[in-house]
Amino acid sequence: MAARRRRRSARVQRRRSAVVAVALGVVPAGIVVLLAACLSVPERDEQAPPEVSSTAARIPEAAVAVTGADPARAPAIDLVDPAWAAEVAAATGIPRRAVVAYAAADLTLANEQPSCAIAWNTLAGIGWVETRHGAYGGASLDESGLVSPRILGPRLDGDGVAAVDDTDGGRLDGDERWDRAVGPMQFIPETWRRWGADGDADGTRDPNHIDDAALAAGRYLCRSGPLDTAARWRQAIFTYNPLTRYVDDVAVRANEYAHFVDDSR
Repeated sequence: MAARRRRRSARVQRRRSAVVAVALGVVPAGIVVLLAACLSVPERDEQAPPEVSSTAARIPEAAVAVTGADPARAPAIDLVDPAWAAEVAAATGIPRRAVVAYAAADLTLANEQPSCAIAWNTLAGIGWVETRHGAYGGASLDESGLVSPRILGPRLDGDGVAAVDDTDGGRLDGDERWDRAVGPMQFIPETWRRWGADGDADGTRDPNHIDDAALAAGRYLCRSGPLDTAARWRQAIFTYNPLTRYVDDVAVRANEYAHFVDDSR
């Protein structure tokens, strides 16, 4: 227990030094390889959210790993401290299994790319805006982390959306003419081909599995370097979906989660 606390304290200090002050501004549009927010953005919860800023995705208390777990090898479910995950789920309303996925991606990336400075609440912010953590349209996460039924975005046929010809023969999205975004983090097939990850260490990469999707999203966001300034954080989120409103919505939700966790301590 003492070892775990020392690890958490060290990580909190390191991560808090990299707090992102996400200022409003215009970010140049790059090649958008993720189709985020393909689905209609759900209405916010009926309960009024706390007063938080849309211009700062602050770093909450760091995710806590199981003592002795190896972030380079441990499946997500075995990497994240279950008591910590349960506390965060209770404080935020995020499904516990989704908390595990976001936190495991955070811990894995802290090991792989410690300078990235991404935190679990940024991934959770994206997960909520995209699919309500895998709950869009009546879907849900099972205990293994798989979303059922599958969550598919609209056909990207150019009718009010981008036109993206099929890239995978319909293997992931069931459409052999046009691509569709897939899974809880809404990857299009071509992006999944490049960035798909195996967050649950089962030997497969599945965009419908939240452990895999969360780790892939984290690696994608960290690909250009540290998210340690306002411009870099916003640019990373902007590549997920090139809309200022989207970036702001992710920041708001990430900050709400940080606020809920801090208030629960």
